[in-house]
Amino acid sequence: MLYAAEKSRSDERFGATKLNKILFFSDFLSYGLTGTPITGATYQKLKNGPAPVELKPVAREIVAEHSGMFVKRAWFNYTQTVLVPLRPANINPFSAEEIDLVDDVIRNLAPLDATETSLLSHDRSEAWQIAEIGDVIPYEAVFLSSRKPNSVDVGRAQELARQYGWLGTAK
Repeated sequence: MLYAAEKSRSDERFGATKLNKILFFSDFLSYGLTGTPITGATYQKLKNGPAPVELKPVAREIVAEHSGMFVKRAWFNYTQTVLVPLRPANINPFSAEEIDLVDDVIRNLAPLDATETSLLSHDRSEAWQIAEIGDVIPYEAVFLSSRKPNSVDVGRAQELARQYGWLGTAK
């Protein structure tokens, strides 16, 4: 959380919603690429998109340790809650690849405001779409796609079915 806030310091669109989405996309992309999420947080489906269940307890810990503070600021007709780091983030527990992935997510979300970021996490995330409000979103959902398979996809599926004996006899 501190690292994302530190890297987003100059992003006037950065607030709690965008922080949630940075964490979500970073964890789910990492899981999709490596089989392991970065934070290991448990994400649940909320009205405005996925959010880590652990966010509020970790936020309280950050404030209690004087590592950061949450401030309210005006953004047009909205009020943003922004995590302001009071110390540099400790990135030692994370690999260079994990930091690079988080940096990529931050860079890709930078032009978007909270609403656009939320829509992206809804419309482009089958992981979010499979759960009901309040449900946990399994990391494995990152492998789901609502895209119609093309001929290459169908051919590969048929090849795997033959290879692993998935073709049964129809009755």
